[in-house]
Amino acid sequence: MGFKRSAAAVESSEFMSSRSSLNFQNSKLYTLDAKLLDIKLKSMKFFNPKPALLLGICLVTGLMAFGQSKKVDFWLTNPDKSVLFAQQPALALQKPASSGATPVIGINAKQKFQEIDGFGFTLTGGSAQHLMGMSKIARTALLKELFSTAGNGIGIAYLRVSIGASDLNEKVFSYDDLPQGQTDPDMKHFNLGPDRNDVIPILKEILAFNPKLKILGSPWSPPVWMKDNGDTRGGSLKPEWYDAYARYFVRYIQDMQKEGIRIDAITVQNEPLHPGNNPSLLMLAKDQAVFVKNHLGPAFEKAKINTKIIVYDHNADKPEYPITILDDPEAKRYVNGSAFHL
Repeated sequence: MGFKRSAAAVESSEFMSSRSSLNFQNSKLYTLDAKLLDIKLKSMKFFNPKPALLLGICLVTGLMAFGQSKKVDFWLTNPDKSVLFAQQPALALQKPASSGATPVIGINAKQKFQEIDGFGFTLTGGSAQHLMGMSKIARTALLKELFSTAGNGIGIAYLRVSIGASDLNEKVFSYDDLPQGQTDPDMKHFNLGPDRNDVIPILKEILAFNPKLKILGSPWSPPVWMKDNGDTRGGSLKPEWYDAYARYFVRYIQDMQKEGIRIDAITVQNEPLHPGNNPSLLMLAKDQAVFVKNHLGPAFEKAKINTKIIVYDHNADKPEYPITILDDPEAKRYVNGSAFHL
């Protein structure tokens, strides 16, 4: 396990990254004892990306047990781009001449907390479309740098994708769009459709570099025929279509698996309290609780799907939203976590 800190940003066709990396040979993952950490994060200037471009920050931390290899391989990127992920001369770890001469990082190998699945960013439909527009050579080089765990690859470990279109797709679509007035409760017309042109091929190329990559899927909106306003923007999911929407999730996970793409987790709804995007959906906490406990959770059980269910998926100023769901013991039994936008 190595120490890596990186940031990857995507806007339209532009991938921007700012990262520095330390690799410890023969190292293990431990938790820092906060009381012994004598370096303040606010003084660490690893990167300073433009907020408009930042989609995700990857932080994977691995610290070696003291007494093992004392050689540290170091890669650096400066915010001004004067150095871009360039390997630096190896650092030699040694005991300081005096205890007060240098900052000290204390490693408590006995104290461990919850495991981290990984760090990464969102692969939007728009980004996938632009990636497909690149030459094969250029795209392969970029994806290798971002996702490979060999050599100088960053080794991004987690990706978020949209279930259907997001507001960063060229066109709005779901996987079961029908002419006005028609419905499809049994998902007979379900089709991954436009994602077969870009998102799915890109994911397959990424998985070739990092087969252990974990993928999170998030919907921006269900099919229009399930909504009370008949529009891709806003509106709410009609209660009579809760079962059908649960089957929609099941089909998504199953059909992606047939493509060789395992969905590790889903969130029930992206930004459930922001119905202003196109597409989007308003889903109140009480409604999400009902959907999870009576429809989505049981549908996953019936189909023997072990994909994690994550609730909320919105700004950190409304913790009462996920708490409301987790306070319902019937809903809680199906929930693996809560997602926050920071």
